[in-house]
Amino acid sequence: MTTNLSTVQLGKTGPAVSRIGLGAMGMSGMYGNTDDALSIRTVHAAIDSGANLIDTGDFYGMGHNESLIRQALTERKREDVVLSVKYGALRGPDNSFGGVDTRPAVTKNFLAYSLQRLGTDYIDIYRPARLDPNTPIEETIGGLAELVAAGYIRHIGLSEIGADTLRRAAAVHPIVDLQIEYSLISRGIEAEILPTARELGVAITAYGVLSRGLLSNALQPGHQFAPNDFRAHSPRFQGENLDANLRLVDALSTIAAQHDVSVAQLAIAWALSRGEDIVPIIGTRRPERWAEAVAAVGIQLSAAELATIEAAVPADQVAGGRYAPAQMAMLDSER
Repeated sequence: MTTNLSTVQLGKTGPAVSRIGLGAMGMSGMYGNTDDALSIRTVHAAIDSGANLIDTGDFYGMGHNESLIRQALTERKREDVVLSVKYGALRGPDNSFGGVDTRPAVTKNFLAYSLQRLGTDYIDIYRPARLDPNTPIEETIGGLAELVAAGYIRHIGLSEIGADTLRRAAAVHPIVDLQIEYSLISRGIEAEILPTARELGVAITAYGVLSRGLLSNALQPGHQFAPNDFRAHSPRFQGENLDANLRLVDALSTIAAQHDVSVAQLAIAWALSRGEDIVPIIGTRRPERWAEAVAAVGIQLSAAELATIEAAVPADQVAGGRYAPAQMAMLDSER
């Protein structure tokens, strides 16, 4: 294995993980049509570069994503991979969402199916995808703790929860990481959530570091997204919002050009500069995009350069929410 990535410990009690991880969601149709063979090559490219953290969810493609990961891992060693799995989202046959259920009995059911689809007898990090409004977090974590004791999962993570909920969860069982959106233009965690996580020894696995492709050279004003692309329904990518946000990206492009790197690489380097307890999850389904992300790990930014970047892309000038209102209402992290 050709290893280009260093490792860090995930939180105070977690495993050693690569400095960046691979997010597999986009391999199951969230951003338009996909190619399984290309996605598997991307998983292999990530592992071969030294990445061991692969993030998936049982509701990504209604099980397709986990089955895809299983297929990719038939050609690699299971012990070389830290599998992070989200669960709890209820899906309908019409691709609709029906809320979240993380009751302990239901958690066991979700886990049983994930173990089968992934072709493994344990999951490294298992996490509720969202806070279940009908189940106390203490009850959910208590059920997960039983699964840790039984050996079915090794660590407990959380996703998109607020500081108070994180404290309550950590009082029941150690939490290794909080998966939450964090990027140059999504910096809401800095006020309360990130300080609380650091106090508790909980790492941040940051998704959306490239803001779903916004922080890249890929989009132009007026871009039309396919109906099955998540961004077709995301406020930040609609009409005048997209145009306004791309003006911010243009400012970032100028700085990136001065450093002879891409906008995406600059955005990843910024996220990495936040600290070793911030582990970016880079969502891609193409090997060349993964190679671009790996190259960003070597970019060193001075304090002055970071200040210039942040001044060029003020988070409070971003147009549109990161999710549609109905989805935002499901985020404990936004309350």
